[in-house]
Amino acid sequence: MSSFESLIEYCKDDWNRYIQHDFVQQLGKGILDKSCFQHYLKQDYLFLIQFSRAWGLAVYKSHDILEIRQALASMKAIVEVELDLHVQYCKEWGISKQELDNLPEAEANIAYTRYMLDAGQQGDLLDLHIALAPCLIGYGVLARWIEQQSWYQAHNNPYQSWIDMYTGDEFHAAMQAEIEWINQRLAGIDSQRFQKLAEIFSKATQLEADFWQMGLNKSY
Repeated sequence: MSSFESLIEYCKDDWNRYIQHDFVQQLGKGILDKSCFQHYLKQDYLFLIQFSRAWGLAVYKSHDILEIRQALASMKAIVEVELDLHVQYCKEWGISKQELDNLPEAEANIAYTRYMLDAGQQGDLLDLHIALAPCLIGYGVLARWIEQQSWYQAHNNPYQSWIDMYTGDEFHAAMQAEIEWINQRLAGIDSQRFQKLAEIFSKATQLEADFWQMGLNKSY
């Protein structure tokens, strides 16, 4: 029976490169260059805008009122809460709202977000969720992975509030709900359908790793 773990197993090397990326390790050690983190934060603001569009697409792709409500709630959470929180967090790192509003979009950001949207447009609601899963679930996995490492430095780590966000109970409750949603829909699917979904998941995971690399390189 297919499950979210089956997707990870399908692209285990890519998944580990994403979860254990050098950006993630430097962040966990507290040694990540401030300018790299700022670059990531700025691009993540643009990512969230596209992420809200993906949830808007999820509303359209939904088949019943429960799915519509769930997708709408996710979209509203980003548009009405998360974006404002992100702007405030960026301000703490010396990034103004004006700067965020005038940012060029990095190639890695374009590649990842447009891939997510394209996967959802060409496929169904499950295809879209699978494309979103490395972000929706992966951040929680990698934050917990950081905490388990012997090199993890919590004391005086300038990025501790970021780690706390993704190890917190609220994020993990949402993460587990997403895993359960995916598992319910993967149960009993045929091998051909799983193969297609696994390819989407693998590509999205690779693009997530590229997003970290973009942060390290401070590239556009």
